Amino acid sequence: MSFSDSEIKELKAVFASFDTSGDGSIDQGELTQAMKNLKLFESNSQIQQLIAEVDKDKSGTIEFNEFLDIVANVKSGKTSADKGFAKVYSKQKDLIQVKGHTGTHSFSEEEMSAFSEHLTQSLSDDADCKHLMPIEEKGLDLCRKVKDGILLSKFINLAVKDTIDARALNLRKAGKDLTLFQINENQTLLIAAAKAIGVQTVNLGASELIDGEKFPHLVLGLVWQLVKIHLLNSINLKNFPALVRLLEEGEELSDLLKLPPDQLLLRWFNYHLKKSGSNKRVKNFGKDVQDSEAYTILLNQISPSKCDKSALQTSDTTQRATKVLQNAKNLDVKTFIKPRDIVAANQRLNLIFTAAIFNTNHGLDELTQEEIDKAGLMEDDYGDSREERAFRMWINSLGLDGVYVNSLYEDCKDGLILLKVLDHIEPGIVNWKQVEKNPSNTFKKVSNCNYVIVLGKALKFSLVGIGGNDIQVGNKKLLLALVWQMMRKHTLKFLAEVQKSKFGGKEVEEKDIVAWANSRVKAAGKSTTMGSFKDPSLGNGLFFFDLIYSVESRVIDYQYVTDGETKENALSNAKYAISIARKLGAVIFLLPEDIVEVKPKMILTFVASIMSVAKD
Repeated sequence: MSFSDSEIKELKAVFASFDTSGDGSIDQGELTQAMKNLKLFESNSQIQQLIAEVDKDKSGTIEFNEFLDIVANVKSGKTSADKGFAKVYSKQKDLIQVKGHTGTHSFSEEEMSAFSEHLTQSLSDDADCKHLMPIEEKGLDLCRKVKDGILLSKFINLAVKDTIDARALNLRKAGKDLTLFQINENQTLLIAAAKAIGVQTVNLGASELIDGEKFPHLVLGLVWQLVKIHLLNSINLKNFPALVRLLEEGEELSDLLKLPPDQLLLRWFNYHLKKSGSNKRVKNFGKDVQDSEAYTILLNQISPSKCDKSALQTSDTTQRATKVLQNAKNLDVKTFIKPRDIVAANQRLNLIFTAAIFNTNHGLDELTQEEIDKAGLMEDDYGDSREERAFRMWINSLGLDGVYVNSLYEDCKDGLILLKVLDHIEPGIVNWKQVEKNPSNTFKKVSNCNYVIVLGKALKFSLVGIGGNDIQVGNKKLLLALVWQMMRKHTLKFLAEVQKSKFGGKEVEEKDIVAWANSRVKAAGKSTTMGSFKDPSLGNGLFFFDLIYSVESRVIDYQYVTDGETKENALSNAKYAISIARKLGAVIFLLPEDIVEVKPKMILTFVASIMSVAKD
């Protein structure tokens, strides 16, 4: 059975109401919590049976495609709607629909409250956000405060510095409200900027943010991703070399490098628990921390003088959690969750609370230079190349179910993500019967990677000297070459679709983009030109201003445009050009340095993105 776009949108909302961790699957803890909310009480073994009923790939969790299967069976009458997992789905769906009829949607009030407090703490000193402060913790005040786009645009810059050039943002002047046109520009800018830092924005547009009270679940979904990036983005070996101390016996540095921030936090948590002499260990940020024992031990281990273990003298979990939050405040941790959130095992809120503790005081002994040398912690090992970053963010922006890339080199080793991307670029090209969906060993992973190469050649990629084994072992140079061709193919194919009148549906070539850009600039009465994507003159940024002007002249404030003759002026131009292009809705993954240094691959994607939002 196939579903319409509106049905898929609704079903994703229902699925997300189960998937509180946001990892693209429903695990036992999440299903247990949902059933408690629905007053459906089952034993752990019965809940495991419910998952097994739907879990076709035997992963132990329910993915969205498996979720759709059970919905399709209910709709077709193959599965009774009042039995098994179908009953849980039906009740959850009815709950959401009832709330929808009353003008609200299914969302976590606890998370809305916590994120409201966090944004207030983070932006209360920002002069441009004064009119929005404080954000009330109860109700939908946060959803109202995102209307003009200023709040979340400012927060994006806290999450990833300089993502949005403030000169491109429409701000209130003399206390006057922004016009609808200015608000739309801000929202378009922040959504494009969010995509550029890896936020998934499926079903989210400017109108949903402007009318945020009608779409609290979408606002919350966006804010959650930004808060997560804000608190977890810096948790890596580059920023915290002392994380090397988390290496376990028999591991190499590469084993630590491949861990995403949430897994690093679990490793860090357990490192301190072990160091304290406790037998307690945590495997998740839900039920394993809800009794506050692990938190109490962690904080005491980090700072015995400021954080005692008196919480363990009571069996009342709320009192324990209250004491934990007090201890965290003693360490100057900005706490924005409540005792109830710990006791309720809210995985999202516990994750970001743990991240806040780490960011304030990780308690790891700093490495000596000798230890850094011994560990082999060189910049190339943990450095985030600009190409890797761009390709990773591009994949994340596609909104593929179950796909989120933390490290391109590590996450692509089993071939599954690359196959999903290829199937998105060329729907139907992947024969999933040939794919090892649970590659548990190297042989199966290489098999998937070999299939990626086969399909790449079918798409006429240049893959001389690249084999499946190169992907599986994480050969950086060859993997970047492959993913670049995937991104290029996707970009050119997308251009052919949005510029049908100009190219007649034929795939666009690079020379066509150059010719289009030059013709647009000339028609706008400007004199700059580009010879190719390698043209050194592009480094000053002036051609891009003329190109953007040809699409929409109102987005440029020429008082911010310099001659671009010095490196500083060229970089200033590049930063401004990227942000005003995003005001047009262009989704851009390059960095200002890519423009100044005239990186041809990234320049191609920049011009192509501008071309994709041009009206003709």
